[in-house]
Amino acid sequence: MDTRLLELLVCPVTKGPLQYDQDKQELISRSARLAYPVRDGIPIMLENEARTLSDEELGL
Repeated sequence: MDTRLLELLVCPVTKGPLQYDQDKQELISRSARLAYPVRDGIPIMLENEARTLSDEELGL
């Protein structure tokens, strides 16, 4: 994932920052508790494509 692109992207739900999880190929929105998939280097920034994060994944 290009770090310049990551700096420009925000969560479509909360407009908050995203963190890239390279192992899972996901963009994490902690405030929305969602993980957006990255497929073939392209972030899929659709709420209905995102998975909900558990408390354990968020470190709560």
